[in-house]
Amino acid sequence: MFLFSLLMPNLIPLIQAIPFPDWISPNAISIGNFSVKWYGVSYVLGVLGAYLWARHLTKQKDIWIPNGATRGNDIIPNKRMLEDFVFFALLGIIIGGRLGSVLLYDTAQYIQDPIKILQVWKGGMAFHGGFIGVCVALIYMSKTRKISLMRISDVVACGAPIGIGLVRLLGNFVNQELYGRITDVPWAFIFASDPGSYPRHPSQLYEAGLEGIAIFVILMIAAKRFKALTKPGICAGGFIFLYGIFRMFVELFREPDATLFGPLTRGMAYSLPMVIIGAILVIWAIKRAPVAPKRVAEPQTEV
Repeated sequence: MFLFSLLMPNLIPLIQAIPFPDWISPNAISIGNFSVKWYGVSYVLGVLGAYLWARHLTKQKDIWIPNGATRGNDIIPNKRMLEDFVFFALLGIIIGGRLGSVLLYDTAQYIQDPIKILQVWKGGMAFHGGFIGVCVALIYMSKTRKISLMRISDVVACGAPIGIGLVRLLGNFVNQELYGRITDVPWAFIFASDPGSYPRHPSQLYEAGLEGIAIFVILMIAAKRFKALTKPGICAGGFIFLYGIFRMFVELFREPDATLFGPLTRGMAYSLPMVIIGAILVIWAIKRAPVAPKRVAEPQTEV
């Protein structure tokens, strides 16, 4: 390893790596000293995209009607429920994601300089923390809106990959963070944020493709072709399972951003329970009889 670290700087010119484009700025908008970061924009667009897709699904009719006998009916989230959830989900993502980064990855750094905890525009959002925050928001919505936890979780799970994909692309990749391990593949990138300027896997793009596009397509097919939404829990469990699998796979190419748990990176260790829980949830949901759709009227807005 020591010899490799000595030779690598001399090998870099021989590797056809892609320099990170200098025209890609972390700022979406810059006016004087004021700027809006793509990092923040990615979260807003991600939540908006997830909401719009959830609305699209709830407007469909055939995908909610099961084939055969049912065990009762279950409410389909209406527009007001989804709008309320967006607010609580944003809180869960921001608070949970930041606390996850502080508690699960960079505790020592934040203890040394606590003010960094508030500097969310510089990055440092842990998916697993944000995931827990969204789960709390789902439980709150289920209790207060009298809707099945699995039903609303399914709808949210179908749209969540849109947000994840955008954050990986516009947030992590544009911000040049969470890049991959050193490699000699033809599509390697040299990130300006890398002190060694080594050719690295663009692991952010791998995650955008797998955690974003792939999961979205799989759940879309499951919902629209196989009517997975008629059995609450399948899509939510499928999302949890697939994210855990894909995240553990990408960790093989991603530069570990924290100490390891034995042979597992922290990302792998935190994702392994997701694989187990997701698989159990899918099996449990499949074995249950489907439910019939129940729609509730939108509350009247007073003017």
